Amino acid sequence: MKRREFLSTLGTALAWPALAFAQQKQVPKRVGLMAQFPLPAVRRFRERSQKLGWVEGENLLIEYRYGEGQDDRFPKFAAELVSMPVDVLVVWGTPAAFAAKRATTTIPILIGAAGDVVNTGLVSNLARPDANLTGFIALNVDLESKRLELLKEAIPGVSRVVVLANPGNPLNRVNLDIARQAAEKLGVKIEVVEARSAADIESALTQIRKSRPDAALLASDTLLLGKRKEITDFMTEQRIPAVYPFREYAAVGGLFIYGANISVLFERSADYLDRLLKGEKVANLPVQQATTFELIVNTRTASAIGLTVPREILLRADDVIE
Repeated sequence: MKRREFLSTLGTALAWPALAFAQQKQVPKRVGLMAQFPLPAVRRFRERSQKLGWVEGENLLIEYRYGEGQDDRFPKFAAELVSMPVDVLVVWGTPAAFAAKRATTTIPILIGAAGDVVNTGLVSNLARPDANLTGFIALNVDLESKRLELLKEAIPGVSRVVVLANPGNPLNRVNLDIARQAAEKLGVKIEVVEARSAADIESALTQIRKSRPDAALLASDTLLLGKRKEITDFMTEQRIPAVYPFREYAAVGGLFIYGANISVLFERSADYLDRLLKGEKVANLPVQQATTFELIVNTRTASAIGLTVPREILLRADDVIE
């Protein structure tokens, strides 16, 4: 072989490992995302991820799976995503988190937002997760109590409060226990109306109409959130004062909203995603609780149902819709 041909061949051979390494680095990370609906919090999660350098379609692929009001879809979704496999599973809500936890013990599971992860059994230690699950929770131990107190303050004579809840969600079982304890102290009777799927909500609302409660409390459940317009319209038409857990209810006429801002939690979870995709261990990422809770009051809805919101409530509201 001539010297020139030999050097050319040698150069090509030496270039192959570098080329292969470059190609390997360009393989995008794959993330599975399970939620009930593509709500604004998911968009905020994507936007924050992009600011951190994870561009969807380039170095990041997101596999979306939406339950669309059916919690029983999540186990199948989780199995599909694990079999791909994805590098990280992102979940919204307790049912999706449980489905992910049962599907894998090795792939990192990132909670974008959920409720009480300790009492529901998702994790045993917030500060140092002992499994493959971490993330952000919209939890305050007094949250259900404060929602009931808000109703009692707005409607001093309230005695019967209906709670619309999804009994299939472990979080709602925990929250109902807290709500019952608070109701007893406030001298209020709790009546639970159940909706296990989006298809059950119409019959649940019919049941509430027949019951004629003094007020209503909506459970922290993304299944119900997907039907927020139908629910808030019903409460207004029936002139039932109601308190809701998520900001998204405000845009469709919810009277009172008290809870954490889920979109903020999802933005913060994008920072965790960045660290997980770069190799950080779940054990090094503590489960973080929401630190601020917002009160939103819709005075237009109050006027429509004939309720005068006490001045004290308006003064401490973070946002008043007029």
